[in-house]
Amino acid sequence: MGWYIFSVQVFKLDMSMNARLFFGYASMVLAFSLIFVGIKNFRDNYSGGVISFGTAIKVALLITAVASTVYVGVWLIDYYFFTPDYFDKYAASVLAGLKASHTSQANIDKQMAQITEYAKMYRNPFYNALMTYAEIAPVGIVISLIAALILKNKPKPATVNV
Repeated sequence: MGWYIFSVQVFKLDMSMNARLFFGYASMVLAFSLIFVGIKNFRDNYSGGVISFGTAIKVALLITAVASTVYVGVWLIDYYFFTPDYFDKYAASVLAGLKASHTSQANIDKQMAQITEYAKMYRNPFYNALMTYAEIAPVGIVISLIAALILKNKPKPATVNV
């Protein structure tokens, strides 16, 4: 959800909600690609060119934790101080999409009630932070696993020159 606000506020983009979600997750993947850089830098500069999967995943998950925490902090500041009407805008967008798809009034009422309930829960900063971590952390964890698998290596056996 943070990327929705980011794309609207910073880039003034007029995109559909689905396009914003795609843009948001693509941006997360791009940002988390720096996990590869972090692991490779650690391996090459601090670990003698060798890194086990265990060490690589620790480095990657630490990067993920720091990046996710920064993301959550920025989202909370943005949500509570700059876009407290986020769920009103989100509900309006969903309602317009539902009406355009000619769905039943019962379905519209159900989805609007669900959004209203989420809006109430998001007023609690702890719940808001938890849900925001749930948005970004899985992306970082998956990329951490992939990066650790790709960049792990074993020490090269010593060669004896005769």
